[in-house]
Amino acid sequence: MSAIETTTAGREAPPSAGVINVVLAGLGGQGVIKASDILADAALRAGLDVKKSELHGMSQRGGSVTSDVRFGRTPADRVLSPMVPRGEADFLVVLAPSEVEVARAALRPGGLVLSPDLIPDADLPNKRSLNVALLGALSTHIGLPPEVMLEAVKAALPERLHAVNERAFELGRSVGAAAGRTRP
Repeated sequence: MSAIETTTAGREAPPSAGVINVVLAGLGGQGVIKASDILADAALRAGLDVKKSELHGMSQRGGSVTSDVRFGRTPADRVLSPMVPRGEADFLVVLAPSEVEVARAALRPGGLVLSPDLIPDADLPNKRSLNVALLGALSTHIGLPPEVMLEAVKAALPERLHAVNERAFELGRSVGAAAGRTRP
């Protein structure tokens, strides 16, 4: 599996009309919920209608965790439900390699998978900032202004973590943009 891929090689289906559907998945303690909070806040800051839901498998550190974030493509687009229907996610952002196949059923045909091996471990300023780095990669595909996403990152984290997470976000943007040009 490549770090960034579409579910149907070379053929992308049209996205959900008016709504962008993102599913984030990983294991408890990896920052899935924090990443979904940041993404939802960024969409809200951009003036979009946004809904979010989360599911904690076994509600413990290390258990499967998923979070759905849905937001309108424009301020006029309304989101009626916080849950992404199975097979309708435009984007699947996965923080744990073991969760890629587990969560893949959430993705629509032609949807985009962003997996953890997209971000080289050696390049991460802090290994706990993988969630923010993957949000940076996602930001190259979803149309939210990067400065708004960074505002949401900073609002969600203590000031002492701003610099390291800003570097992680920018790393994700550069890797995501490069991978997006070469994806199948």
